[in-house]
Amino acid sequence: MPTTVRSHAKINLGLGIGAPRADGFHGLVTLYQTLELYDKVTVTAKPATETTIQIGSNDRRVPNDSRNTAWKMVEAALSALGFAADVQIYIEKRLPIQGGLGAGSANAVAALIGLEAQLGIRPETQPAWGAERLRCAEQVGSDVPLFLIGGTVLGLDRGQVVFPMPDLGCGLVSPWCVVATPAVGVSTPQAFRDWDTLCAREGLTGAASDAKLNELSRVYDNALTGADSFRGARARNGSSGVSSVGRDLAGPQVSALVRTGIANDFEQVVFLQHPLLSEIKRTLAASGTPEAALHASLSGSGSALYGLYRGQRDAEAARQRLRAAGVQSLVTRTLPRPQYWRQMLLK
Repeated sequence: MPTTVRSHAKINLGLGIGAPRADGFHGLVTLYQTLELYDKVTVTAKPATETTIQIGSNDRRVPNDSRNTAWKMVEAALSALGFAADVQIYIEKRLPIQGGLGAGSANAVAALIGLEAQLGIRPETQPAWGAERLRCAEQVGSDVPLFLIGGTVLGLDRGQVVFPMPDLGCGLVSPWCVVATPAVGVSTPQAFRDWDTLCAREGLTGAASDAKLNELSRVYDNALTGADSFRGARARNGSSGVSSVGRDLAGPQVSALVRTGIANDFEQVVFLQHPLLSEIKRTLAASGTPEAALHASLSGSGSALYGLYRGQRDAEAARQRLRAAGVQSLVTRTLPRPQYWRQMLLK
């Protein structure tokens, strides 16, 4: 029987970007957050003498060859395991493509989870494979590893070094989220080039960049945990360390993050190129009104934006404002880590 997996979206609660590095990448610090929104990925796999991969989708824009992140993830995993298999993957798209919601990266991890289920691989009983699958995810993309954790996740380096953080609430206290999906195309490579130009103009050095990002990781951790526990957790547990703290209500947690000045650095360059996105953020925020967002931001380099709200009524009000402005949107909730894993397998 095929295995069907929910492939959940993510947003960036904050995204600090460093100056360009000698290796061509950018250091960053971000807080990822998974959402209830999802694609469906169905996997059928059986052992074979050589590996073959076939991909289909209900969306013609989804690559059906080795450009696809799900293909790359399955190929990397089989190579690392020393297995050969005949694999068929079907991706039912519900999420925007290239919208800053991590849909392609989530598809990659969903395909991996489906492959493991089909081949009888259980990471919880194979610690060596648990670490290896993270390395495979890093090879596929910088934001792929976060989907092997779920919930609220701190991302460092290029975003691929991930640390589980205390979730933004659990169950009924999870914030409501409105995701705006405007018909605007944002090029991530161009956004980085524009960021590089800004860094050069403002004289952001490598040393100053590192200091900025180190401080940001500490500030984010303090806001979520109420203690400077990140370094200790990292020392104790490595990349899978979870701070030993109690849960807080979602509203106060988000408010604590907002007080840190949490922001997405891409907004400084993307909004200049796409002023409509800035207007949408203001619509989501609704500052000074009873339905004001706890936090509103661009996700990744866009074009998706989101607002976090205390209740469904405020979220629906935001959706009505967007509809009046001619902007499509989705209402959802943030998805804590336990629910993320509990809901992942559909069959």
